[in-house]
Amino acid sequence: MDSGGVALAQAAPGGADFSFLLMMGSIFLIFYFLVIRPQQKQQKEREAFLKTAALGDDVVTTGGIHGKVSAVEGEILEVEIARIRGEKVKVRVSRNRIDQLTKATSGANGARDGGKGDDA
Repeated sequence: MDSGGVALAQAAPGGADFSFLLMMGSIFLIFYFLVIRPQQKQQKEREAFLKTAALGDDVVTTGGIHGKVSAVEGEILEVEIARIRGEKVKVRVSRNRIDQLTKATSGANGARDGGKGDDA
């Protein structure tokens, strides 16, 4: 009888392992569908929107520099940030370093940003 009791005691943790794996798998699935998947979708939408940057669009870089797109060369945007004594001051910025983008054709009420909301 002693050997039967040992066999039952060893079988119980095996069932606990399966329920633990099942619980961890369900937590991962919930985490994936509530956090990871929406974030990936938002990132793809933001990247697609930034690819539409064109001449005259207003931009804000991740460094906080405000300017207007004056040239587009692939993944590099030339942004006019100021005018000093009639001359334009321009900087070259990587497209992925643009934080907000407002299309030139949209009015003040229809302005869109690059996926970032106002913190105020």
